[in-house]
Amino acid sequence: MAKTLMFIINPRAGRSRSLAPLLDAAALFSEAGYLISVRQTAARGDATRFVREEGGAFDAVVCCGGDGTLNEVVTGLMDLPHPPPLGYIPGGSTNDFAASLHLPDHPLEAAKQILDSPGKHLDVGTFNGRPFVYVASFGAFTKASYSAPQSAKNDLGHLAYILEGVKDLSTLRPYQATVTADGETFTGGFLFGAVTNATSVGGLMKLQEEQVVLDDGLFELLLVPNPKSPLELQALLRSLLLQDYTGDGVIFRHVSQVIVETPESFPWALDGEYGPGEEQVAIRNLHQKLTFLL
Repeated sequence: MAKTLMFIINPRAGRSRSLAPLLDAAALFSEAGYLISVRQTAARGDATRFVREEGGAFDAVVCCGGDGTLNEVVTGLMDLPHPPPLGYIPGGSTNDFAASLHLPDHPLEAAKQILDSPGKHLDVGTFNGRPFVYVASFGAFTKASYSAPQSAKNDLGHLAYILEGVKDLSTLRPYQATVTADGETFTGGFLFGAVTNATSVGGLMKLQEEQVVLDDGLFELLLVPNPKSPLELQALLRSLLLQDYTGDGVIFRHVSQVIVETPESFPWALDGEYGPGEEQVAIRNLHQKLTFLL
């Protein structure tokens, strides 16, 4: 019996408008013996709906789009009792998750890698029960990740996030929170916070590859406290400029779950998409929850 593959495409993601490379990828899947069913997204939530309603009937799901499209597909897979393995063809403007895995950015090469993969079980996160693939963040530059227009992301890439983030600098303020991570508690004002499973966050912040393992049951927690003195500010700036998060200016931990309690809710970004916050947020690592074809 032939194998079946659901191929989900976000035609608006990324800089290239041509679907020709994706046709080449589809042809490669077909030559490998897959019966392909193509779905194109037209609105937010489409990818989740496609997978939730039909994904369980396929032997594999492959999606092409940005981090937001990947998030939607993973959200749908998490609702299935027996989710099929997932292949990812990066097609967005930032592609943090793909960068962490060194996935090819050309569809045909990515398709070849998917077909050659034996499958790898990777961790998935939940944010008050809502799935995310690689990052939940709040504070500075977080709003930029979901407020930059898609057209700007397509044309300018990483620069769009930076330009959008600069608009927030005049209103930059610390977010008051109590963060409990695997029993350790941090309380105060934070300019930025991220719970991540990637080496790149927003295309701006980079973590060393040896610090990030995508299937170890642990997230990387990064908190940037509001500096209270010139000395603390100097330490913070040094950490950010050198992309070194092990110094005194920031808090960096490997953790399996995080609870964030705040006097008032504030917005978060989940995989670069807006996620409304609550006064208590529970973030958990689901160890090796899904199978990825990488």
